[in-house]
Amino acid sequence: MKRIIVFIGIIYSSLGFAQIKVACIGNSITYGYGYDNPKSYPSQLDSLLGEAWEVRNFGVPGATLLRKGDAPYYKTAIYTDAKAFDPDVVIIKLGTNDSKAQNWKYKDDFVNDYDSLIYELEALPSKPFIILCTPVPAYSSGYGIRDSVIKVEMPLLQEIAKENKLKLINLYEPLSNHKGMFPDGIHPNEFGLGQIAATISESLIEWKEEILNRNK
Repeated sequence: MKRIIVFIGIIYSSLGFAQIKVACIGNSITYGYGYDNPKSYPSQLDSLLGEAWEVRNFGVPGATLLRKGDAPYYKTAIYTDAKAFDPDVVIIKLGTNDSKAQNWKYKDDFVNDYDSLIYELEALPSKPFIILCTPVPAYSSGYGIRDSVIKVEMPLLQEIAKENKLKLINLYEPLSNHKGMFPDGIHPNEFGLGQIAATISESLIEWKEEILNRNK
């Protein structure tokens, strides 16, 4: 499979086409069943988008957006890898683990910490098209995750997206009333992850021209 992908990349390069590189930043819901597992949402997204796109999984289980959280994403080696990928598009899906009591006590830093992440990504040579995503619903209080706090985060994300003139994808709504897709109440199964991939895919296809023309 990897040989086929490399071969396709060579064809695109020889014809003067460049794949649109998409970096998926997030926590265990982004990580899914593993970076190369076809069930993870980035892998499913890659399949849905087709050969013109290259989607990579930079999810880190347990990661927080909050820099004072118990597992801040910005300190991880995977975040360094995501920046080194020099993506054309960055999809950020963080916030679920921030809802834990030990992390949400720093809620006053949420907007500033999100802005800091955005500024760092905007400074990359590729000047990526940055997309924010709301967390998905939490159907249990497992792992200390609280749906009530996730709902509080959503208007903050709307504010952040508006102030930074970024796109926002609501993943909460399409996965609402689908408790059966969350075996442990927190992590979507492959069908739930497929719904995430489908929702993001529709938006990326809609915004493709904006993505391609972002630096013009």
